[in-house]
Amino acid sequence: METIKKNTILFPGCVIQNRLPFLEKSARLVFEKLGVKCNDAPFVCCPDPVGIASISEKTWLTLAARNLVYGEKANQEILSLCNGCSETLLRANHVFKHDKKSLKEVNDILGNNGHIYNGNAKITHFVRTLVEDIGVKKIKKIVKATWIDNGENRNPIENIRIASHPGCHYNRPGNILKWDNPTNPQYQEKIISAIGGIPVDYPEKTLCCGSCVSRTRNDIGLEIIRTKYKSATDAGAEVISVNCPACFQMMESHQRDVNKKFDENYSIPIFYITELIALAFGFKSKELGLKFHSAGKKSILFKT
Repeated sequence: METIKKNTILFPGCVIQNRLPFLEKSARLVFEKLGVKCNDAPFVCCPDPVGIASISEKTWLTLAARNLVYGEKANQEILSLCNGCSETLLRANHVFKHDKKSLKEVNDILGNNGHIYNGNAKITHFVRTLVEDIGVKKIKKIVKATWIDNGENRNPIENIRIASHPGCHYNRPGNILKWDNPTNPQYQEKIISAIGGIPVDYPEKTLCCGSCVSRTRNDIGLEIIRTKYKSATDAGAEVISVNCPACFQMMESHQRDVNKKFDENYSIPIFYITELIALAFGFKSKELGLKFHSAGKKSILFKT
């Protein structure tokens, strides 16, 4: 089967590596199947585009450059598994290309540890890579071949109604993160269709997950994801797919809190899009660590 041959440096981000390593597992399995080698580097925090950047831009740029150095030295694209990480690395790189004073200030600091950054790193979000570099046709071919070749039960994703949640930092600002549609992202829908699912449109698709606001007002954060659950389930969704670890954590871990606070009974599973692809590629729930999920465990997708 035709696959691309490409080397990247995987940037899982702090949240995935420290709290959600099973999401990294699904991503590595998927990209390996697609012919993309994910190498490693001793990355530090991206850093968070919401937190550190608002306190000290210089610190934000310095930490970002410390990571960008690895991609530049290896001449390999940095493949980010996180919305916030890809946004901060691309935005910082944009600053370095247009503000030589900031680049010099950062290099003065990096030089203390023997590093220098020239502004040539390439960064991508994993969903963009899946759609633009690999292509949904290749993904669809692997799904089809998997279930023809192994003769087992049918693709578990087939005909599952899936609502996507792109997340606030996925592809905005659009003039810097130049992929997908900034006001109505469609790349997850393309992937969902390729793996046999049915994309579900719903009014609150681009609503924030509430993760950032919940740091100071947990009640508002829960109200936001309650709105997301209602909008998606009212539209007939059986699953919500995400492409950001902060969104996954907020929407997956706090479903029980929403039910308790608002006397609801939501039981909708939240999946990273790479987990859904991996299931469609024939990987089993045990291999993917789906036991670490907490929401919607009665779904057939946990029984593969």
